[in-house]
Amino acid sequence: DDFERRADACNLESGDTLVLIGETAGHLGQSMLLREAFAREDGAPPKVDLALEKKVGDFVRGLIAGGLTSTCHDCSDGGLGVAVAEMALAANVGVSLGYQGDLADAAFLFGEDQARYLVALAPAQLEELEARAKAAGVSFLVVGEAGGRELSYLGKGGRDRIALDELRRLHEGWLPAYMKAS
Repeated sequence: DDFERRADACNLESGDTLVLIGETAGHLGQSMLLREAFAREDGAPPKVDLALEKKVGDFVRGLIAGGLTSTCHDCSDGGLGVAVAEMALAANVGVSLGYQGDLADAAFLFGEDQARYLVALAPAQLEELEARAKAAGVSFLVVGEAGGRELSYLGKGGRDRIALDELRRLHEGWLPAYMKAS
């Protein structure tokens, strides 16, 4: 309704807190990770729950309309890992992620569970997000912070990192390299 209250991946700013909205089970069946990294296409895709999709989508739209966030990216193909990389590249801002839960690092980063969104907001807005999520019955997890010039992840396997410039070179260079090889 209000064009000024819209969200985009490129609105990420240093100091923003990154929050994963929705449940994460680490679903890897038919995922981009299996296809691209292991040349496999096993398992069933995640089941779609339309009521949950609507509930979480309405919640995220409410965050945007209420001015709580102007930065949002869906977590579909490639899961959280791809969403974070695309957001960091679009905004030209690094991101530090962390996770110490029960899932394997690959399942947490690249699981393609349904009804999930990555949003960024000012740290002072976390209490309001928590109150809204509780009232709506929507799960969320603080997963990182924006800033710097690299994308890093601290998980069970230790810390992994890549410079934002290197990530951009790899991301933008694949098509020219592919065309040269053809």
